[in-house]
Amino acid sequence: MKLNRREWVSTVTAMAGLNALTTAAFAEPTSSRVRNRIGVSTYSFWHFRGEPVAIETCLEQAADMGFDGVEILHVHMEEAAKASSVDKPLLRRFKQRAFSLGLDLMGFSTHQGFVTPDADKRQKNIEHTERCLEMAYELGIPTIRVNTGRWGTSKNFDELMANKGIEPRLPGHTDDQGFAWVIDSFEKLLPKAEACGVVMGLENHWGLGREATGVLRVLSAIKSPWLRATLDTGNFLEDMYPQMEALAPHAVLVQAKTYFGGGEWYSLDIDYTRVAGLLRKANYRGYISLEMEGKEAPATAIPKSLDLLRKAFS
Repeated sequence: MKLNRREWVSTVTAMAGLNALTTAAFAEPTSSRVRNRIGVSTYSFWHFRGEPVAIETCLEQAADMGFDGVEILHVHMEEAAKASSVDKPLLRRFKQRAFSLGLDLMGFSTHQGFVTPDADKRQKNIEHTERCLEMAYELGIPTIRVNTGRWGTSKNFDELMANKGIEPRLPGHTDDQGFAWVIDSFEKLLPKAEACGVVMGLENHWGLGREATGVLRVLSAIKSPWLRATLDTGNFLEDMYPQMEALAPHAVLVQAKTYFGGGEWYSLDIDYTRVAGLLRKANYRGYISLEMEGKEAPATAIPKSLDLLRKAFS
């Protein structure tokens, strides 16, 4: 069918309008339109005390409470599965259950430590982290929380918390040496992270990562999209807001602490409206993952926390 000039002009004009609408529909959303999705860490249901709640139970309760996603604490998963092995069929079962409940599996919180002069220990932690990356891949999780590790000179975690996360260095060693071990270890992990398509998020989690400057020192030395930051709002015990602001542009996940019933180790008065503002300023569009660390029962404290975060990040 042939078109005359007037019909041709009308058709081109209409197509241009359609293209403009399509472009607008698929354009990057502006920061003013972003609503951060809210997830919950399974840590919120179990604080390393007593028998761990089954992961599938955590998923079901998270869905019932109205969360968008769940972050799995690796240690929690391992402890809850003592009667069976954490193998691929079990991971696939978790993934299928989350999908059926309409939940994202959006984070995998792991533990490792590279602050040791013992090369064999560092290698074991590298291999452990590689396994965690593979598990995250199997679960369809896009990021895992990683740590620098610490000197290990505290008797236990309670003593570390009593000292606000500060502990003496190993005799005869320096922080510079510690950072060199950490940087070398993460460089060795980059190929596995890239192969799995899973971003490592270095958390401000005691040890050499206790402060934003420590996390940023590692990130600036490595400069890889496969190692970014996990920002924990409850682990900055001094100058919390300036430190959050420094880490926010590098964050792939934000863990938000609440302390209903009083904290297990300490409580912080965190202004989440202020936190939401500084994250918007950094154009952070990712998940907010609740870590309820209070002594109140999870059945009541977790919904209160979700309400608090929904209001702040709406």
